[in-house]
Amino acid sequence: MITVPAIARRFRVDLERQDPFWPAQLAALVSILLYVTLPDKLTIGPSWAIPLLETVLFVALVLATPGDELPGTRMRQRLAVALIGVLALVTLAGLGLLVHVVAEGGSGAGRGLLEAAIVLWATIVLVFALIYWELDRGGPVARAHPHLRRPADFQFTQNARWGGEPAAEWQPSFVDYLFVALTNSTAFSPTDTMPLSHRVKMTMGVQAVASLITVVVIVARAVGSLR
Repeated sequence: MITVPAIARRFRVDLERQDPFWPAQLAALVSILLYVTLPDKLTIGPSWAIPLLETVLFVALVLATPGDELPGTRMRQRLAVALIGVLALVTLAGLGLLVHVVAEGGSGAGRGLLEAAIVLWATIVLVFALIYWELDRGGPVARAHPHLRRPADFQFTQNARWGGEPAAEWQPSFVDYLFVALTNSTAFSPTDTMPLSHRVKMTMGVQAVASLITVVVIVARAVGSLR
């Protein structure tokens, strides 16, 4: 049974980790709160249904997150994939609904469209940062344990010495993946961090297209409506 002292101990251990869980958990919480701010016409089903589902998954994920022990990490990973999957699907669906509203010349005011586009763009950055954080080398738990680590999905500049030899002592944290997601949403391409695996290349492509639609098409239409 999980008790308050156990949660406190996990939090203390998490702060001592090279790649703590709490920044990713905070990003997931912010993504949920951003989705709540979207107008009803850009959400799926009842306005309370998706946030409730995300909140339940988020709480379960926090409780299932391991401290300094490995048992239970499989459950944490399943909950993380489920939560991130829901966040990604509803965000992309909201983007599609916003495109539909713009294409149909919807009744929303220009300012409303602009605010919705900004919320969706910020959510895209956070959600894809979570995806990269959970995908690379098998996830945060696998990266912390060499015997569980899988082949790298990203080539960070800190991972390569002169001559291409890996710098094994350095491991990325959530902030590094957040930076990758932010630069991919602004430059629409990799910057200083290169994607290596096919799955990450495809994921970065989806993010770049979604961000391009948000910034170039929707925001431009919203600003034009303001004029």
